[in-house]
Amino acid sequence: MKIPHVRWWIAGLLFLSTVINYVDRQVLSIVAPTLTKELGLSAVDYANILNAFLVAYTLMYLGSGVLVDRWGTRAALAVFVAWWSVSNMLHAFARTGMQLGFFRLLLGIGEPGNFMAGARAISEWYLPKERAFVNGLVQAGASVGAVIAPPLVVWLVKYYGDWRMAFVLTGAAGFVWVGLWLFFYHLPKNHPRVTDAERTLVESALAHPPAGKVPWISLLRYRQTWGLLLGRFFSDPVWWFYLFWLPKFLVDKRGFSMDQVGMLAWMPYLSADAGAIVGGVLSGHLVKRGWPVLSARSASMWPFALLMPLSLLVPYAPSNTAVLAIICVVTFAHMAWKTNIMTITNDLYPAHVVGSLAGIVAFGNGLGGTLFTWLVGWIVQYYSYDAIFIIMGFMHPTAYLVFRHLVREPVVIKES
Repeated sequence: MKIPHVRWWIAGLLFLSTVINYVDRQVLSIVAPTLTKELGLSAVDYANILNAFLVAYTLMYLGSGVLVDRWGTRAALAVFVAWWSVSNMLHAFARTGMQLGFFRLLLGIGEPGNFMAGARAISEWYLPKERAFVNGLVQAGASVGAVIAPPLVVWLVKYYGDWRMAFVLTGAAGFVWVGLWLFFYHLPKNHPRVTDAERTLVESALAHPPAGKVPWISLLRYRQTWGLLLGRFFSDPVWWFYLFWLPKFLVDKRGFSMDQVGMLAWMPYLSADAGAIVGGVLSGHLVKRGWPVLSARSASMWPFALLMPLSLLVPYAPSNTAVLAIICVVTFAHMAWKTNIMTITNDLYPAHVVGSLAGIVAFGNGLGGTLFTWLVGWIVQYYSYDAIFIIMGFMHPTAYLVFRHLVREPVVIKES
């Protein structure tokens, strides 16, 4: 049976996999105020557990990109989702900080594959004018997952009276998704359910890659690769902070109860969701008006980078309402920025190296997040959160300057 507009069904599944991905990684941060007390964990202990995830996540950005290019998008993403779903469920068996850190490491091995496979799927199925929107949709999935997680996890903990069940039930959702993915995803040329009109549209619009192989390490020869990597290194730690530390910050420093976390902590992630869509639509609009693709993406990044110094106001906000409002603006701006810098990966490089390239670039994301998370744990335990918000205010402007210096034109890949 032929399915009209099958590429938009695929886009919906990429969105949904990212929702599940972020719900699963967010469970720990939401139960952290309770879990850290029960297991006797300090701020530094908690940071070390987060870094067990981030170290594995960072290294597997490189490994998963290579696996996506080797296994293909369909098989690779099914394996990654099944792996991280099992890993998330195993958190329920943790009785010590070391066990929790080990299960967190397993989660970190599986989760980055979602974005490597997603990047390749976008190159395989979508026209250039559609890519920013689909990337924005995937980034919106991250925000939607983060929005859903606080009320969902708080409800599960209260309903079952145990934080462990939150890990089990959220992890189980991934297996339903795997079945849908295997049904819907094939390459356009041999998809059994795509219409002839859509197949012709997709294949005629996309450049066919050359047959030669490109070792992933050879991509480091290009300044554009370093510009994208360093752009993510300086900017993405801000998102990791809000993802892993926001509930704990609201409880420890702003006096929120767990019920209030469930009721209000989703707001910054919802604003990030809007930012992902707005960022993609803005640059897509400029492309439709005839702007060169790279110029359109860059022009859509700098206004959002200039909003990020608002973070400096968080420690001095007079009320919890003001704190949440400032954080919402910051997360909106971050995700609008991130949508465009991720889309540039698809714009500059041919589809057959996008998986490997996305892994290299995202290595900067994980490396920056790992170092910053360690720094947060140390500063929070021995000083306060105030310095963290000040540092975060300058990270995106720095990232933009580095990016603009190194990324100026598309890449011409030399085959081996």
